[in-house]
Amino acid sequence: MKLVQFYQPGQGTGVGVVRGDTVLDLSENNPDIETVNDLIHLASTVYMSLSELVNRMLDGQAGRVTEYSYDLLDTVPDIGVPHLTLPLFAPEVWGFGVTYKRSAQVRDSDAENTIYDQVYKSPRPEAFFKATPSRCSGPNAPIGVRSDSTLTATEPELAYVLGEPGEIIGYTLCNDVSAWDIERENPLYLNQSKIYSGCCAFGPTLVTADAIDDPYNLDITCQIIRGESTIFEGQANTSQLARKFEELNEYLYRDNPIPPGTVVSTGTGIMVPNDLSLMEGDIVNISSPNIGTLSNPVIQL
Repeated sequence: MKLVQFYQPGQGTGVGVVRGDTVLDLSENNPDIETVNDLIHLASTVYMSLSELVNRMLDGQAGRVTEYSYDLLDTVPDIGVPHLTLPLFAPEVWGFGVTYKRSAQVRDSDAENTIYDQVYKSPRPEAFFKATPSRCSGPNAPIGVRSDSTLTATEPELAYVLGEPGEIIGYTLCNDVSAWDIERENPLYLNQSKIYSGCCAFGPTLVTADAIDDPYNLDITCQIIRGESTIFEGQANTSQLARKFEELNEYLYRDNPIPPGTVVSTGTGIMVPNDLSLMEGDIVNISSPNIGTLSNPVIQL
C-alpha cells in the first residue's frame, strides 16, 4: 500500500491512498486522520498494521471517497493549488553512511585517509542526526546548497520509517544532500555538512512494509538535470548494502529514544562525480519503481 500526504486549499493536510494513478482521500470521512502520523499512532493503539487499518477505513467508505489524479497533486507546492507534501512529518531523520561497498571505496580514494574504510570494516556503523521537519523538503520542494559550500552533492538513498521501537513500518526515498567539501575539510565538521535548511528531501510516497517483498532488492536511480540536459545518471540496487536494517537499528536505539514516525536513511550506492556539484536551478530526480519519483529543484542559500 502506498500512502501520501497532500495539501488541499481551504482544507489543509490530508492523507491519501495511492491506487494506480489515483489518490483516494482517506481524511475526508475520517476527520481525526489529518496526517500519516495520526495513522501511525492509531495503528499502534489498536494493534494493527498500517495496511490493515487503512483497509478497514476504506471498507466503510465504499463509494464515498473523493479521488484525485496523482499527476495533478505531483506539482510544485503552492498554497493555491492541491499538491503533495512530505509523506509524513518525521519528528526526526537519521542517516547512516558507508553502508554500500562502492561508496566506501570511492570516498576512500577522495579523502586521502582511511576513516571511511575503517567505518566500513568496523562493527559500529556511521550514524548521524540528519534533520528535523523544518529542514525537510517534500516532492517538488527545493533542496539547498549551503552558502559556504562549493561542493554539495545529492545522495540518493532508500529510507525506512519506524513505528514502535525497532519496527519498520514503511519505506520511502531520501535525498541526503551533503556539503562534501565541508565534511572533507575536517570530519568534525560533519554536522555542518549534513544539517541545514533544505538538507533533506524524502518521498514521494510511504510504501507500507508489507508491500515490499524484499527491501534488499530494490532498484534506485538518480538523474540530475541542468537546463535542458541530463548531466548525470546513476543507479544502484539495495542488494549492494553491506549492513542489514536490524543492525542499523540496534545501534540507533542504544540509549537513544527514537520517536515513532522517525525516518532512517540507509546510505547511498550512487556517487556523483565531484565536478557535478549541485547548482541553483538543477533538478534532482530519485526513483524506485516500488516507491515513485522524488523530484526536487536546487536553490543556492
